[in-house]
Amino acid sequence: MTLNDLLSGLLDAQLDLGLGKPILWREIVGNGFGLASALLGMRRKVAAWPIGIVGNVLLFTVFLGGVFHTPQNLDLYGQAGRQVFFLIVSVYGWVRWSQYRRAEGAGGVGVKPRWAGRRGLLQLAVGAVVLWTAFYFILAALGSWGPAADAWILTGSILATYGMARGWVEFWLVWIAVDAVGVPLLLQAQYYPSALMYIVYGVFCVIGFVSWLRIERGQRQTEVHPDGLADPVTETVG
Repeated sequence: MTLNDLLSGLLDAQLDLGLGKPILWREIVGNGFGLASALLGMRRKVAAWPIGIVGNVLLFTVFLGGVFHTPQNLDLYGQAGRQVFFLIVSVYGWVRWSQYRRAEGAGGVGVKPRWAGRRGLLQLAVGAVVLWTAFYFILAALGSWGPAADAWILTGSILATYGMARGWVEFWLVWIAVDAVGVPLLLQAQYYPSALMYIVYGVFCVIGFVSWLRIERGQRQTEVHPDGLADPVTETVG
C-alpha cells in the first residue's frame, strides 16, 4: 500500500450509524479538534489556536461535499469559507496570545478577559451588518445551501474568533448566537456530527461565558483593591 492509498483511505473513512447516509470520520475528528480548541480557549491556553487550525483544515474538506464527493454531496460554502477565515484569524490570535504570555508571564495564559466596551461593540455591530450582507450575496451567487443562515454562521464565527483573540468576554455570546442558527441548518443538511457538536458547543459556551465573567470580575476587584481588602462601602451596600 502506497502513502497515497493510506491517505485516501483515511480521508474517505466512513461510519454508518443507520441515519440514512454514512458519516465521514474526518468530520468527527475535525469537530473533536474544534472542541479541544474551545476547551483550551476557555482556559486561555495559547495551544487553542494551532489545535483549532488542524480542525479547520479537516472541516474545510467536509463542508465542500460536492467538490470532495462526500456522502452528503452538498456544498456549504459558508461553512467551508469560515474554516479559511478561522485559519486567518487564528494566526492573529496565536500571535497576540503568544505575545501576551511572553510579556506578562501570567501563569502561562495568553489573554486577560475584558469587556469589549463601546468601541469594541461598535466594531462587532458594524462587522455583523457589513459581513452578513456581503456573505449573503456571495453565498447565494455560489449556490450555497441555505445562504441566509450560512452567511450568519460565517459572519458570527469570524466575529467570535476575533473577539476571542482580543480577549472580549462577549465573544462567548456571539458563539451562542451562531450555534442557535447552526444546529437546525446542519440537521437539515444531514451533517449530524457537526450538528451535535454545535449543541455541545452551545452548552460549553454558556460555561465559558460564566468562567470568563468570573475571571474578569476577579481581575477588576484586584485592580481596585490590590491589597485584597474589601471595600467597606461595597460591603455595606451588598
